[in-house]
Amino acid sequence: MTGAPMFAVVGHPNKGKSSVVATLSQNDAIAIALEPGTTRQRQAYPLSVDGQTLYTLVDTPGFQRPRRVLEWLQAHSLSASDHPETVRAFVTQHRDDGRFTDECELLTPLIEGAGIIYVVDGSVPYSAEHEAEMTILRWTGRPSLALINSIGPDDYSDTWQAALGQFFQVVRRFDAVRAPFEQHLSLLRAFGQLEPDWEQPLSQATEHLANQRQKRQGQSASLIADALADMMAYREKRTLTLDQVAATSDTDLAEQLRQRWYQHQRRREQALRINIEHLYQHQRIRRQEAELEWHNEHDLFSEDSRQTWAVSRGYLATAGFGAGAVGGAGLDALTLGHSLGAGALVGGLIGAAGSYLYGDRLMLPALNIGALQNGLKTATFGPVQDSQFGYVVLGRAVDHWWHISQRNHAGRDLLDLEPADHHWLERLDRRSRQAIQQAFDRCRKRRPLDDRLRQKFIAAIEQGMAAYDDWRLNRT
Repeated sequence: MTGAPMFAVVGHPNKGKSSVVATLSQNDAIAIALEPGTTRQRQAYPLSVDGQTLYTLVDTPGFQRPRRVLEWLQAHSLSASDHPETVRAFVTQHRDDGRFTDECELLTPLIEGAGIIYVVDGSVPYSAEHEAEMTILRWTGRPSLALINSIGPDDYSDTWQAALGQFFQVVRRFDAVRAPFEQHLSLLRAFGQLEPDWEQPLSQATEHLANQRQKRQGQSASLIADALADMMAYREKRTLTLDQVAATSDTDLAEQLRQRWYQHQRRREQALRINIEHLYQHQRIRRQEAELEWHNEHDLFSEDSRQTWAVSRGYLATAGFGAGAVGGAGLDALTLGHSLGAGALVGGLIGAAGSYLYGDRLMLPALNIGALQNGLKTATFGPVQDSQFGYVVLGRAVDHWWHISQRNHAGRDLLDLEPADHHWLERLDRRSRQAIQQAFDRCRKRRPLDDRLRQKFIAAIEQGMAAYDDWRLNRT
């Protein structure tokens, strides 16, 4: 695709222009502040997918003296046919005039061929000052779209809608911080209808962005699956001399290894979250949450955590039967089928029984001290003994992914990961539940996932992510 469109985001100072740019360019590095005049020079922000620029947003300063500019334009114009050239003449003549620095900065990309995205704050009244701005923009002759981005509690949107409709080809309400992804695509489609040369590039842009979003979901599922495999299988290990064994009680040794095991799990979950945030191009998120803490009321193994993200005993029995049956199938294969399926049945019953018995509590890993060899003893703590640990971490991971996938890049508030009163696993089909349980069982036995099982595990997580996304969106 060549000739990627460019859009200049213009308007009054401090009315959400930078927020719109941040959201539509997926760039959370753009400065957003409450003080007017945060943006003093125009700055281009391209949005690219797989190295291809789809379009560019230009953040511009706000109008400072629109009525003075309009007076000059009207004094130097002979007819409507020369309006664009009159605007160009104004910029050329006043480029070095300190009185009109901001106006020249915002008008320059327009005379160079950019489309107009005019942003207004629907919570403040319409005024003559705004009308001067809109008249100037109409003089440029560029394709134009207006966004009503309400910042404060009052609502003058209807008045704005009526006024903007007289100056701009398309008028939309758009909350830069909370607008869903589909609204981003809708804006691109609307612009494609305003300029024939942009119709094909923007149609391709919406397709690329939709495909990118689907791809990111799959990549997130893969990151979650790999993190879970590591966390479920992880074992803290320490080799001790005879003197160290004599000087350290089993209780002290278990506590030392336990704390190191906990720290690894904390770091691994944090690494997973950062990886998903960066995948969605969120580089600067600050979180407000109950972190993985094992020594207070937010303890991963506490009753509160178990009730929030662990699954029911009935769920475990169903998933455990399926996973156990898969393992028992090996017995049938060894007997060339003469067991008539007894291996799968026995394996399934054992899996279901174990899951059911351990479904109401989380089992800590155990300390294991090996036999003396060459004057040394090896002590280990881990791996996880209970698949409920996996379900709790998995629930937290999918919930975090959902918040990130829905978050616009204009958001500057703390990311609040208050858990939902719902577990997405309940919406999965039996085959997907069994794939997750089987993966957990293999990992806690420190048996690697082969490629086939890993792909089934990822697919089950991704199906659950889609179900969770659907439930959250329908809920709101």
